[in-house]
Amino acid sequence: MVTPAPGHGTDDLHWSERPWERAIRGGRGRPLGLVLLLAALVVVLLPEPRPLRALRLAFFDTLQFSAPRERVSGRAVIVDIDEASLARYGQWPWPRTLLGQLVERIGRGRPAAIGLDIVMPEPDRLSPDRLARLIPGLDPELAGRLAALPTNDSVFASVIRGRPVVLGVAGIEDPAARSARPGRRASVRIGGDLSPGWRFPGELRSVDVIDEAGAGHGLVNVDLEGGVVRRIPAVAEVAGLLMPTLGIEMLRVAAGEPAVAVRAGVHGVEAVVVGDLAIPTQPDGDVWIHYTRPAPERFVSAADVLSGAIDARQFEGKLVLVGATALAIGDFRATPVADRMPDVEIHAQLVEAVLDGDLLSRPWWTVWLEAAVLAAAGGILILALPALPAAASTAIAAALAAATMALALGFYFGGRILFDAAVPIIGIGALFTAMLGTTLAEAQGQRRALRRQMARQREIAARLAGELEAARRIQMGSLPTPAGAFPGETRFDLYAFLEPAREVGGDLYDFFKLDADRIFLLVGDVSGKGLPGSLFMAMSKSLCKSIALRDHGDVGSVMREADREISRDNAESLFVTVWAGIVDAVTGEIQYGNAGHDAPYLLFPGRPPGRLSASGGPPLCVVDEFPYEASHYRMRRGEILCLVTDGVTEATNAAGELYGRARLETLLADIVPEAGPEQVGEAIRRDVERFAAGVEAADDLALLILRWNGPGK
Repeated sequence: MVTPAPGHGTDDLHWSERPWERAIRGGRGRPLGLVLLLAALVVVLLPEPRPLRALRLAFFDTLQFSAPRERVSGRAVIVDIDEASLARYGQWPWPRTLLGQLVERIGRGRPAAIGLDIVMPEPDRLSPDRLARLIPGLDPELAGRLAALPTNDSVFASVIRGRPVVLGVAGIEDPAARSARPGRRASVRIGGDLSPGWRFPGELRSVDVIDEAGAGHGLVNVDLEGGVVRRIPAVAEVAGLLMPTLGIEMLRVAAGEPAVAVRAGVHGVEAVVVGDLAIPTQPDGDVWIHYTRPAPERFVSAADVLSGAIDARQFEGKLVLVGATALAIGDFRATPVADRMPDVEIHAQLVEAVLDGDLLSRPWWTVWLEAAVLAAAGGILILALPALPAAASTAIAAALAAATMALALGFYFGGRILFDAAVPIIGIGALFTAMLGTTLAEAQGQRRALRRQMARQREIAARLAGELEAARRIQMGSLPTPAGAFPGETRFDLYAFLEPAREVGGDLYDFFKLDADRIFLLVGDVSGKGLPGSLFMAMSKSLCKSIALRDHGDVGSVMREADREISRDNAESLFVTVWAGIVDAVTGEIQYGNAGHDAPYLLFPGRPPGRLSASGGPPLCVVDEFPYEASHYRMRRGEILCLVTDGVTEATNAAGELYGRARLETLLADIVPEAGPEQVGEAIRRDVERFAAGVEAADDLALLILRWNGPGK
């Protein structure tokens, strides 16, 4: 790319801006980004609006569905009143005596606890005392005998009394359903200032005779949010008393503890404690279930238990839940892992998750951490996006979203903590989209301004390129050619070549006749490059030729005078290396001087390349009034004098290696004896070109090669 000259508006070229300049220029999107970020943080930290809550729950459900809990202990067993049980033992509700037989059969296996996910609020209509009223015209004596028999409810109560049976209780919103039985005590011990999130003014219990026989009472309600059960109230206020959920009450009964302890703190309920087992809860007293996929191996048909087809010993030490899944009597709910799951299995999932120590939790601080992640990611976007290209900004936004997701997965798999990545990621996406739109709109306006600037720059560059091309033509046109300088000459052959590294360069060569038998040779290399070097080169060449033509007797005096003249108007303190010589075409004698230039090579058939080395001096314009002296050498017939500039030896390849003198000397040694100056010069030029293929030349390259053929040829 051409570099515009100073004064042509280079300060307006945005494509060469530094990042911090681009950041300042593109900073108009930052206020909008800051406003959007603050609004997002307010939404995250304030009480959850319904759409935000639904989004979070959907993300948590996705985590559970993708990576459900693995069933480890299998301590919960469900005795299922299924379709096969109803087909064999009759429609529901069964007589309480049959239900008692079921509990008695289970009890033979010595389970740790039996939980009934069944509420029996009314007396058994099939009880003997009620049959007399159901059958019109029944013999009074028979009716009396039936009435004297124990009720089915009392029979069932006698079965469960003394066994570790937990009865289900349903909390309801009707205050009129509050139990009136006096003396009822809660199996909950409170520690701290407790205000549970779940309160039911009324309750639905089994009839008193059964209710009094139970070893414990547990809440069967589940937390149905958006049609999905994700949590169960570990403890709730039911009809004015605290009550644990069915599964936790079963754990208390199995452990033989007198009560469940509830530990509360400043943020609400912290844990429910059963003996040595602390069950972490949400601040409102809920427990977040970590589900396994539906497991048929949890279920045992009640028909098989009643018929004795199942060995009761498989219940030993287990927590057995009795519930119904038969069509029309079973309650099914949606869960994160299944569209339909019976309530009794949800309670079994809770029991197993507690015993396996694999519950989920969402501590109070997760909301603050989510807000902090959103704030940090948003801050990075606000700082980086206006200063970077769209592709880099997109990559940063994607990386921030991926890091947020990785954090959520790390919490889920590492600590079973529910960290919401969905809301921060959506916030990052919204912030990125808004700021990118603003930045792109701003960039569109800048592009229009840049197009105008670039049009001006193209005009400047075209004019400068034309001027440089004209300078190149002038420079190359000022160099002599052997055919033009020495027409019909046979006593010597001459080859000259110059290739500037840029449009114009600082290497030089010259040759001309001093008289009929003597010629003047000059090769030089100016310290500057480009246009300054070419101007200094043209001045040095002209002065050397003028001095040589005036005083053509001694090379030393020519170099001394040239040093004075070139140094006179050298405000930029440039210097030039020069090798100058006068060749006698009759005798082959060379009178030469060297001002800091590489010594030329001498090539003679049958002998290795040599160097024409002798005393010299520093480059011209380096040491004032240096006493340059001439040296002498007599060439042999057919000997070649080879002069090069450092554009040959300092040529660089793609690996950064230099061409070097050793490679040049090897090339010269391999040249055939009969080669002429043009063959030698072309061999050097082509070898340098091959060596530096694909690499832009860093220095000008000049060659001047002379062969003395003798006086008579």
